Amino acid sequence: MTVHDLKPRQLLREHARSHRYCAVPETSAIPVGAGVPAMRPDLQTDISQADQLADLAVEALIDEADLSPKPGLVDRRSSGAHTDMTLALMHASALALWPCLRQMAEVAQAHGEVGQPLRAELGRIGREGEQAMLATTGGINTHRGAIWALGLLVAAQALDVDAKPLAVAARAGRIALIDDPAAPVQQSHGAQVRHRYGASGAREQAQQGFPAVLEHGLPQLRRSRAVGASERHARLDALLAIMAALSDTCVLWRAGPQGLQALQAGARAVLDAGGSASLDGRRLLRQLDAQLLHLNASPGGAADLLAACLFLDKAGSL
Repeated sequence: MTVHDLKPRQLLREHARSHRYCAVPETSAIPVGAGVPAMRPDLQTDISQADQLADLAVEALIDEADLSPKPGLVDRRSSGAHTDMTLALMHASALALWPCLRQMAEVAQAHGEVGQPLRAELGRIGREGEQAMLATTGGINTHRGAIWALGLLVAAQALDVDAKPLAVAARAGRIALIDDPAAPVQQSHGAQVRHRYGASGAREQAQQGFPAVLEHGLPQLRRSRAVGASERHARLDALLAIMAALSDTCVLWRAGPQGLQALQAGARAVLDAGGSASLDGRRLLRQLDAQLLHLNASPGGAADLLAACLFLDKAGSL
C-alpha cells in the first residue's frame, strides 16, 4: 500500500502511529488531513470511536494552525510573535498527540463515568502526551494547553458519543474539577499570570465548561456561516470572538494588561466592522496583527480554544 492509496483520515493515523517509533521526527509543511469534512460512521465501519475522536482532535489542531491570517500566531504566512515555532513544527506536534488522545478516549470508554479513577488516568496520559510533544518539538511548548482542553473534551465525548457540544463541555468541566493528586506542582506561565493579575486561565476555562467556546466561539462560527461567509472567514471570526472575550494568559505573560487590552479591543473592532470577510474588517485585522507583533504578544490561549471549538463543531458529525 502506498500513501496515495490511503484516505485522508487513514493518512493522518499512519503519520501519527509511525511518529511513536521515529527517533528523529520528520516534519512537513503540507497539512495532513486539514479541512477534511468529518466522515459518517457508515463510511468508517472499520475505525473505532476512539480513533475517530483522536482524528477529529488532531484535525482541529492542524486546522487551527493552518488558518490564516491569525493575528500574532503561527500560520501559513509566518511564525507570528514566535521565533521558535513554524507551521511544520505545529503540524508535527499535533500528529505526535494522536496516540495520547486516542488513549484518553479509550480510558473514558473503559471507565464509563466521570470520577477520580478516570481523572487520574487522563492526567497520566496527558503528561505522557506532553513528553511526546516535547520530544517532537525539541523542548518547545507548542500544545500544552491544547492537550488539557482537547484531552478533556475527547474523554467527555467518548463517554457519550451522541452528546451535543453543551453537554460535552459541561461533562469536561466536571472532569476538570476533580483534583489529580499525581499532578506535579509547576510554576507555569499561566499560574504566575493568575497570581500576578488575578486572571483565569486554561484550568478555569475547562472547569467552567469552556464558556469562551460555548458562549462566543461556536455561536460566532455559526453566525458567520449563516450569513454566507467562507469557512475560513467563519473560523477567523470565531477566533476573534474568543479573543475578544478571553483573558488570554499567554498575552498577559508576554505583553501584560496593555497587550490584553489591545487584543480584546482589536478583535471586537474587526467583528464590529463586519468580520474578517469585510473590507474594513480585513484592514482592522491587519492592524491588529501589526500591533500584536509590535507588543510581542501571541494569543495562544485563544488558539487552543479555537481548536476546542472546531473539535466540538466536528464531533457532532460522528
